[in-house]
Amino acid sequence: MEKRYIDVEAIPGERWFPKETTFEEDINEYWGDWGVSSEVDTLRAVLMRRPGKEIETFDANEVRFTDEPIDVELMRAQHDAVSDIYREHGVKVYYVEEQRTDRPNAIYCRDLMFMTPEGAIITRPGMAARRGEERYVAQALSKIGVPILRTIAGDGMFEGANAMWIDRKTVILSTGSRCNRSGYEQVEYELKRMGVTEILHLPQPFSNIHIDGLMNAISNDQVLIHAGQVPYDIVMTLKKKGIEIIEAPSRTEVRETGGINFVALEPGKIVMPTGNPRTQELLEKKGVKIITVDISEIKKGRGMLHCMTAFLKRG
Repeated sequence: MEKRYIDVEAIPGERWFPKETTFEEDINEYWGDWGVSSEVDTLRAVLMRRPGKEIETFDANEVRFTDEPIDVELMRAQHDAVSDIYREHGVKVYYVEEQRTDRPNAIYCRDLMFMTPEGAIITRPGMAARRGEERYVAQALSKIGVPILRTIAGDGMFEGANAMWIDRKTVILSTGSRCNRSGYEQVEYELKRMGVTEILHLPQPFSNIHIDGLMNAISNDQVLIHAGQVPYDIVMTLKKKGIEIIEAPSRTEVRETGGINFVALEPGKIVMPTGNPRTQELLEKKGVKIITVDISEIKKGRGMLHCMTAFLKRG
């Protein structure tokens, strides 16, 4: 007897092949217009925390504020003035709307996240008085659709101002009291995975905690540094890349009035705290366009303009 077979159609081979794109290529389509790989490309979006109930009552010594009285409404007004400058230059300002009421340092959002071309790394602050703030930054990012790549975990410590983009392939990453080796390696892994080929290790001086207290980029080929505190190898590497090293003229302006702690709106145009006449004069002679803003109340928390501003989109 002849055996009969039922003819079954073959399934096409090229039916369920994956989309061969990178996360960076997909981010705009599926998540939104986010991503940072520069400190100076045109600023498009930022995350900030407008001072809330957390600044109304606190122990200054416990949270590392100065012991000067805080004018709460003036601090809020100064924060609003900074946000207004950003908006006037086309920057979308997002806010961390919820925060612990015992965390006045939460206004310094830069420390709580680090933005990459693929999304945000949520940090793990070094100080007990700041730990827990990062939860609400993660909440805010999730709400607006920013991808969260990693939360620093285990025994790691890392704050956003412990990293600084030089270009898409180069990042300065510092260790010290706010970033230990474990935190460094967690961030290093993510950066290398997304194509960063050169990570410059900057050991923080004992007297400093973040990179933006030592150096800051003005444009793609100009960096302002506090020469007495930036390691030789870092400076020479930047010089070999064709970057002009400009030395801050006043230690007082660096340490007390935030002469280095500015925010670039675009290459060669920055927002700088008032009270830095020597630094401002030097940079203007170099052709830098400068907008000044009063943050006298905000700096009573020992943080400055750059510290307030977490970048979400540049370029």
